[in-house]
Amino acid sequence: MLTETLEKLERLAAAGIGMIPAPEVPTHFVFERDGCVVLVERRGEGFGSAGSPGVLTERGGFAALVDRGGQSWLVSKGEERLAQAGEAEAARRLFTDLKSALR
Repeated sequence: MLTETLEKLERLAAAGIGMIPAPEVPTHFVFERDGCVVLVERRGEGFGSAGSPGVLTERGGFAALVDRGGQSWLVSKGEERLAQAGEAEAARRLFTDLKSALR
C-alpha cells in the first residue's frame, strides 16, 4: 500500500500537481495546479474518488466548475460566476491528469 501511494505521489509531482494542506477538510485531500483545485476523498492511508474540478474562492470556499447552456460557470454556496478564459480548460485538464495519476 505504501509503495502504491508513493508511486501515485510521484506521478502527481511529475504532472505538476501539488497538494494544499487543508486541516479544516479532514475528509478530503485538496490538489492544485494553475489556480484550479480538485478534492479527492481520503480512504484510510490512500486516495478515493475525485470530485468535480473548480477553484478556491476569495472567501476560502470551493466553487465547482459546471456547464450551463454551453457556458462554463464556477458555482459555490451563495456565489456563481462565468469561468474566465482558460479557467475551465485548466480545471478540466487538472481533473483528467489527476485521475490518471491516481489510477
